Amino acid sequence: LGFEATSVREIARDAGVDPALMTHHFGSKTALWIAVVEQIAEQAVPMINTTAKLRDADLTSRERVERAIRIFIDRVFNEPDIGLFVSTAATERGDRLSILIERLVRPYHDVFVPLLVDAMKSGELTRNDPEVLYWMLMNAISKTVSYSHVLVPFSPLPQRPAAFKRAVLNTTLSMLG
Repeated sequence: LGFEATSVREIARDAGVDPALMTHHFGSKTALWIAVVEQIAEQAVPMINTTAKLRDADLTSRERVERAIRIFIDRVFNEPDIGLFVSTAATERGDRLSILIERLVRPYHDVFVPLLVDAMKSGELTRNDPEVLYWMLMNAISKTVSYSHVLVPFSPLPQRPAAFKRAVLNTTLSMLG
């Protein structure tokens, strides 16, 4: 529902705890939101570090990008709710958007985009705007997985996780050209 449309009482009810407990531990809804962002950021560190190491891996530039995509797809399939959180939180403005960008978006962006740039410079990927390509890839992957319930009336794939994951990977790689 987004930050403004959700009360601490609703969060506590869905978490199965007393609202006073949330206030005691976090102090405010904003502090709770920041704690969620920090937890997701901590969980993303291994993915970010693994992706960063690809820059020096003994692979072609395109293979580095493809490996990074596989890493991201693994993460999205393991934690589809993170995509839902980020897509909702990305509608924020002001301080919450700044926190979201600095803690969740920028760290991964800053290790992935150079892989795209390298592959474009080497001619292994068609020259495009690397920022637009990055955002299109990340959003296509995360939203397709996070909102797979919307795909169900049109395709049985989301009900077959391994086949769905393969289809997302193969489709994403084909989008690279």
